[in-house]
Amino acid sequence: MPELPEVETMRRGIAHLVGREFVAVRRTPSPRKPILVRPGIAAIHRRLKGRTLAAVERLGKRVVLRADNGDRLVIEPRMTGLVLIGQPPTREHLRLQIELAAFRSGREGAATGSRMGSDPVDCILFWDSRGLGVVTLLSADEYEQKLLRGKIGPDAIEIAADDFCARVGKSRTPVKVALLDQARVAGIGNLYASEMLHVARIDPRLPASRLSPAQWQRLYRAMRDVLNAAIRFEGSTLADGTYRNALNEPGGYQNHHRVYDRAGKACRRCRGQSAIVRIVQAQRSTFWCPCCQKKR
Repeated sequence: MPELPEVETMRRGIAHLVGREFVAVRRTPSPRKPILVRPGIAAIHRRLKGRTLAAVERLGKRVVLRADNGDRLVIEPRMTGLVLIGQPPTREHLRLQIELAAFRSGREGAATGSRMGSDPVDCILFWDSRGLGVVTLLSADEYEQKLLRGKIGPDAIEIAADDFCARVGKSRTPVKVALLDQARVAGIGNLYASEMLHVARIDPRLPASRLSPAQWQRLYRAMRDVLNAAIRFEGSTLADGTYRNALNEPGGYQNHHRVYDRAGKACRRCRGQSAIVRIVQAQRSTFWCPCCQKKR
């Protein structure tokens, strides 16, 4: 479930650890089936140990830990993954532990201090109840070739309006489905696509290539407004309670959902003239209001 707002919240929750030295990367004991870790935990530990965490980045729905030599540890939460520094929801679903020196190590005798083996460490944890998440270590060249070159589009909160229209508007698929294509624009998932289309008053079944210039303007503004508001509220924690921020606390944007998971309930915009409807598009649930989002 984690989409751009949830993953951005995870990124911000661990960003203060930039400058720390990697001490160890290890799997944690779990009775569950191991998650996919590439190229293997021993190789990741060997390549990162002693390196410095230079940046905590986000690529679409992925958290990226960039080391000072350009290597990237890419954490893809997928359905139920969480990046934490607080106590995990359960121990049995804790999959990975990334240990960082509590102090940035410097030259011998430098004021920043040097880490001794007994010094405390800070930990970034990866927790995943369904075990579908993937953790991959890539060199700078591999990161460019496997993820950036046409694989993942511009970020949804950074893309320019004209580029957004050009990329998504080429699709003849329903606009809701086109918004989920990460090669066109990165970060939008099922929940927020439904929300932004309702804000923009656009029927989710309308082919993207048939949207008018006015509809594209409304959709672009709605996309930015919805995503930025969700980030301010640290994402959406749904009824299953799975998503949590880095401190294992729930998000708050679920209290502001307009249509998502509200099938059968009165639309808040048209004051009950219509109830929210659920349909299935590309095997995913879409929620919308037939009154507010009429085909034009």
